[in-house]
Amino acid sequence: MSFFIVLSCTWTAFGQNLSAKIVDSLTQKPIPYVTVRLNTQGVITNEEGQFNFLLNESIKATDTLHISCIGYESLSRPIEAFTENIIPLSPKAIELREVIVSNKNYTANEIMEFVSENLERNHGNALTKKRVFHRQSQFNNWSKSDFTVKKSTIAVLDQRFLDSIITEIPKSDSYYSEVLGDLYGDYDTDTQKLDILKASKLYDKNTEMDAEKLQEKFIGILRENIKEGSYFKIKSGLLSFKIDADEVSELFEQQADSVETAALKKEIEDAKKDKADERENYGKWKKNKLGALMASLPTAPDTDLTFISKTRKYEYTLKAFTYMGNDAVYVIEFAPKGGADYQGILHINADDFALLQVQFENVKPLRKFNLLGISVNRYLSKGRILYTKGAKGHYGLKFYQSETAARVGIDRSLKIFEKNKIVRGRNKQNELTGNMDFTFANVEKNEVVVFETEPITKTYFEAMTTENDILPEYMAHYDPEFWKGHTIMEPNTAIREFTSSAQQGQ
Repeated sequence: MSFFIVLSCTWTAFGQNLSAKIVDSLTQKPIPYVTVRLNTQGVITNEEGQFNFLLNESIKATDTLHISCIGYESLSRPIEAFTENIIPLSPKAIELREVIVSNKNYTANEIMEFVSENLERNHGNALTKKRVFHRQSQFNNWSKSDFTVKKSTIAVLDQRFLDSIITEIPKSDSYYSEVLGDLYGDYDTDTQKLDILKASKLYDKNTEMDAEKLQEKFIGILRENIKEGSYFKIKSGLLSFKIDADEVSELFEQQADSVETAALKKEIEDAKKDKADERENYGKWKKNKLGALMASLPTAPDTDLTFISKTRKYEYTLKAFTYMGNDAVYVIEFAPKGGADYQGILHINADDFALLQVQFENVKPLRKFNLLGISVNRYLSKGRILYTKGAKGHYGLKFYQSETAARVGIDRSLKIFEKNKIVRGRNKQNELTGNMDFTFANVEKNEVVVFETEPITKTYFEAMTTENDILPEYMAHYDPEFWKGHTIMEPNTAIREFTSSAQQGQ
């Protein structure tokens, strides 16, 4: 179906969509994260170059669609001029110049000084209301899950039983959540307010990786095999818990007293609390997630992305000069100097030295340790950020995409004792000793699109309240009708084609 035919049904009906894919005219490859504007609306193409507009009855065929992306010729045409649902953009030659704007031969360091000096004016911390769409994608994978029995005098706990438990662990799973809402406030995550309009969760309940469920299954099997008066005591350094007919103690019970083990225990507890918060108070949990993402922007006051605020830690190189629309843009590469964490590319407006676009990636693990057989390697943190200029000259966030990854390993001994309260004298009846060797990887991707931003007063902000009683709707497969009537970032192919294993068997 041609693009024009798709549009031809929108002039008399409310709530129709305008969608297409943007590609490189030379390579025909999709161009991700392109800015597309129609009148007062604006969207971003997804990683596959697709965008979708919700159209209302005021849209006319003569209205202009504006498409812009750094490194490409901007395109502005009436909607009726597009006759295909594939829109090619032509690459724009990047010019290397020694003398760039107004005969000023600025060095990269001088440009970065101007960026810092104008940061408050260009990217100030004012109170705003933002219409935001947040998509979180998580991918989990067990690359190794072995348990070797060295000795066992407990009949039920043999190698076959433990292997059967391990086979219950899904080897991989995917989890997607989407939220549309209004975020109020500034960069202060403690005072921000979120009004959720709609939310969804997309995952397979049959393959969900849930340590608590696995623990419950393990405990259930043990309970079925407990003799009268007996209980099992499980030990593995930091791991220690008791199972009997009446009581199951905490899985992670501190066994050593040191700064390292305390930090490890806190990390475990924080992960459990995060999951509990999501279940018990979804609105607050999601607000904190969005707030943390906003606070991590390089233009935020206390960000870990310090390549703007702490220029002494980085080396900058002026690589090129290009355009975004009619705006002249400096292209600056940055790399760590000494112990800094990131490298990447900055696109900076050559007129007012505002930050337009950022690409960053870590050059070393952000955290790496191996303690008592438990290893953690946070090996990836990368992203892309787009800012856009508002009506009053202030630059606000338009799009933020981040990806993080961590690898966790457990290689340690495990002992399980059967004890009995009735038996006199030594109450240890049986025991199992062995070694567990697990490796688990997690990748998390966040995409935030800001569709509208408007300033608000402090009085308005303090007076407004949000109830956030809307909970995410569970979906076993992607439902394209769920977001009908709302403008969001288009889902990629993996999301559109996601189907749970239960439905695949039907």
